[in-house]
Amino acid sequence: MSALRQPGFEMTRGKLRQAGSATETAKELKRVSTPSPGPGPARHRLPASSTPPWWLPTAARELWAELEERAAQMPTRNNEYGFDPFGYDPSWTPRLALPMALLYRHWLRVESSGLDNVPEGRVLLIANHAGNTFAYDAAMMSMALFLEGEPPRVARGMGEFFLPRLPFFNVAMQRMGSVVGTPENCIALLERDEAVMVFPEGQRGFIKPYSEAYELQSFGLGFMRMALQTGTPIVPVGIVGSEEQSPGLARVESLARRLGAPALPLTLTFPLLGPLAIVPLPVKFRIEFGEPIVFKGDSNDDDARISKHVDVVKDRIHELVQNGLEQRDGWFQ
Repeated sequence: MSALRQPGFEMTRGKLRQAGSATETAKELKRVSTPSPGPGPARHRLPASSTPPWWLPTAARELWAELEERAAQMPTRNNEYGFDPFGYDPSWTPRLALPMALLYRHWLRVESSGLDNVPEGRVLLIANHAGNTFAYDAAMMSMALFLEGEPPRVARGMGEFFLPRLPFFNVAMQRMGSVVGTPENCIALLERDEAVMVFPEGQRGFIKPYSEAYELQSFGLGFMRMALQTGTPIVPVGIVGSEEQSPGLARVESLARRLGAPALPLTLTFPLLGPLAIVPLPVKFRIEFGEPIVFKGDSNDDDARISKHVDVVKDRIHELVQNGLEQRDGWFQ
C-alpha cells in the first residue's frame, strides 16, 4: 500500500506539484484518476441478478447475500451509471469482496474492536503495515468497516503507482474503491467525506524479515499534512497477525532494483510456491481502532514540527499493537 509518495509527483511543504521528470504513464494515470468536481446524486445500483453462482457452498452463498444487503445500506453518491468519480461501484461488492469476507470470517478469524471510534464523515485510518506477499492487513481492515461497521462503509485504499497497469486487477481495484496513492487523490476523497486507509511505513514496513516483526519503521509525513490541510481526524489502528501471515526470512533489494521494485521478500513460501505464496497462513488477526485524534496547525509547517504530530500517532499505534500482542496466545489463537 502507498505511503502517499509516488513517482511523478513531489510534495513540497504540503503542496502537490507534477515533477519535471514525470513519464507519460504518470500523466495518464493522473488524468484518469482525478475525480470530476462535486458529488453526484445519491443512489444505489445493484446488479440485475443477485443470485450467487450455483456451485458456491451454503456458507459462501449466505455471505454473498449479506454482502449485497450491506452494500445496499451504504450511503453513496454515485452518478446515473452507478459509479462514483473514482470508479467505485457497489454492485461489484459481492463478487469481489466475497473471497476477503470468507478469509475475514473463517480463515484469519479476524477479531475487530473499537469500531465505534471511527467517526462519521472524513477520516484517516493510520495503521502499522506488514505482509510481505499481499496486503491482507488493508483488506481485513476494510472488511471490518464493511461487515461490522454501522452503517457499513468502504475504507478507501491508496494503491501503489504500478497497480493500475496490471490487467484485470486495475478494474477490480477501482470498482472496490481504491485509487492511486497520490496526495491529490487522498485530498479529493477526504473532501467527499470518505474513510481513507494509509500505511505510513510504506514498503519499509510491508517487506521485512520476521526478526523485525512489530517494530514500527519510520513514518512518512504526507498523511499528517493531508489531515491538517483538510481538517480530518486521524484514527490510529493497531493490527496483529499480519506479520505472521507470511513470515519473512529476508528483504532482497539488489534483485528487486533490477526489476524496478524497491524490494522483494524471501519468505517460507515465496518464491518456492510461486503464486500460491499469496495464500496466508491461518493465523488469527486482531484489529483495534483507537480513539480519533484531531491535530491543529499549518500543513505547510517544516518537517520537524510535522514530525512531532506524527510521533503522537506512531506512539498510539505502538500501544494498540502491544495490546493485541498481549491478548493472543500464539500465532493461531
